[in-house]
Amino acid sequence: MTWHLYVVRTVKDSLYAGIATNVRRRYQEHVSGSRKSAKFLRANPPKKLIFKCRIGSRSLALKVEYRFKQLSKCNKEAIIRTGSLHFDRKSGEIQR
Repeated sequence: MTWHLYVVRTVKDSLYAGIATNVRRRYQEHVSGSRKSAKFLRANPPKKLIFKCRIGSRSLALKVEYRFKQLSKCNKEAIIRTGSLHFDRKSGEIQR
């Protein structure tokens, strides 16, 4: 299975990053506010899916997600604006 990193913008302009094999299905779970939705997005409703990137394995996707979440909002917005995420395929390190 191929995993993806995705980013959702909330109605309060926050960013939420997650990983999924089926981003469309996962986003719909967030929008519906179901029990499968992330707790953060139940409290901060999603406005729009703004970014997705094919990563590969689940292990690598978890590494990239962790590193993406460590970035400042400014750096996250820059990645979203360019629509491109470059990362090391072994370590998951994000290359800016």
